[in-house]
Amino acid sequence: MTPVTVTLTLVRGDITLQSVDAIVNAANSSLLGGGGVDGAIHRRGGPEILRACRALRASHYGRGLATGRAVATTAGLLDARWVIHTVGPVHSATEDRSDLLASCYRESLRVAGELGARTVAFPAVSTGIYGWPMDDGARIAVRTARASAPRSVTEVRFVLFDDDAYVRFQAALAAEG
Repeated sequence: MTPVTVTLTLVRGDITLQSVDAIVNAANSSLLGGGGVDGAIHRRGGPEILRACRALRASHYGRGLATGRAVATTAGLLDARWVIHTVGPVHSATEDRSDLLASCYRESLRVAGELGARTVAFPAVSTGIYGWPMDDGARIAVRTARASAPRSVTEVRFVLFDDDAYVRFQAALAAEG
């Protein structure tokens, strides 16, 4: 993908309340729901999302979705057309997995482009229970989104659950120019 100018915005709030073309879900590999962002998206989006995920598991993703990959389903009751599910890496102090985290953003944006999405909302992938340090996660997210957004995507919105995450993403945006 050719790097293009995309607007990167920050929102402090709940990703399930965003009105966008695609909401990115920090999913687990099972695609069948879980805690955190994944659980919130499944709860608010309703049973259509889980049905679509089960269909994916029954067809192309029998063993689940690999870390760093992305796949789309309906958004159910969310104010979006699609949910793009991506599986972030668990942070490791002994192994550099930053390429896998960058792949989550890159692959989600690739899928968004294939769908024709113009606006995409991301959580801070892997920075919750998967333990990724917020500063580094923000840097990787901002850099990858800026470099990988397809032409169809005009806005990448990072929806951050708390003030600390917002401040760290703000710093990453400032550092990237």
